[in-house]
Amino acid sequence: MLSGHLRHRLVAETEVLAAVIARHGTTAAEKFIQEVCWRTYWKGWLELRPAIWQRYRASLAELERGAGWRRAVEGRTGIDCFDAWAQELVETGYLHNHARMWMASLWTHTLRLPWQLGAEWFLTHLIDGDPASNTLSWRWVVGLQTQGKTYLARADNIAQYTGGRFQPTGLAPVAEALPPEPLPSPRRLASADSLPVGPFALLVTEEDSTPDQVLGDRHPAAIAVQAAPMARDQAALPPPVASFVQGALDDTAQRLSAWAGVTVERIALHDAASWAGPLPLVMLAPPVGPVAEAVGDLACHRLRRAWDDAAWPHATRGFFPFRERIPELLVRAGLDQSDLPLFQDRRAS
Repeated sequence: MLSGHLRHRLVAETEVLAAVIARHGTTAAEKFIQEVCWRTYWKGWLELRPAIWQRYRASLAELERGAGWRRAVEGRTGIDCFDAWAQELVETGYLHNHARMWMASLWTHTLRLPWQLGAEWFLTHLIDGDPASNTLSWRWVVGLQTQGKTYLARADNIAQYTGGRFQPTGLAPVAEALPPEPLPSPRRLASADSLPVGPFALLVTEEDSTPDQVLGDRHPAAIAVQAAPMARDQAALPPPVASFVQGALDDTAQRLSAWAGVTVERIALHDAASWAGPLPLVMLAPPVGPVAEAVGDLACHRLRRAWDDAAWPHATRGFFPFRERIPELLVRAGLDQSDLPLFQDRRAS
């Protein structure tokens, strides 16, 4: 249940990793460390290939949301587990990772619905809905991300790992990969900007709720926080998501006001330039997604966390080459790596 907080960086990846490593060490916590780093990897992968996000967004405008789509999102497919999870998703804004994989497989391979519409549904309804993790995970299920590799939900697997709660029938026996799409070559990650000399204005978006971790002892002269949660598609955010994100924005405003000793204003992102006036505008650059689209080419100093700066350039291929960089990333982040050699040895074996 950390995922929503990580998604909006109410806590940072490095904070979570430091706490876990301090308690368990890197060897015992290796799998957990990898799961946290998967989120970093997905963000870096999409940041280096923004055309994939643009392609996904453009495809949504061409797809019809027909009767089959409506039955799926309303939980009326007749597949017991899918319908239960559809209700859980809408009511709570959360699903276990394994349930997400099963649902994506059932959506695409059994119900034969376009993966893009499923990705849109998840992105809208998940509290931790993340453009990179969500879009690329759905692409993986249908064989586009790792071309030819798909994920098939099996009735016996679902029955086993739900303790017999569900006994689904009529599931697709195979998961055929979609025709391959050409992947764009990864672009070079643009260098982050540095802080301006002298007073500056800070703009905070829902993508990063703790910019004070990056600014350190440089306190802004003025702070504005994004006024309201950003819509992730054409529809309004459902209550669980809107409530969580609004709570994150409110918490951020309160904390930053106490930290900097200034009154934090709430503004629409398109008003940022006029709000800052003559002060140089500073923000943590939002990664590829709706917030980045809303910010557009706004003139400002775009900062980046050291963790992202170190990790994202290595997301040029699959996760396994990226995984080889994790020990290096932990060292660069200054995390406790007392048993790091064991971690490295076990990966190489």
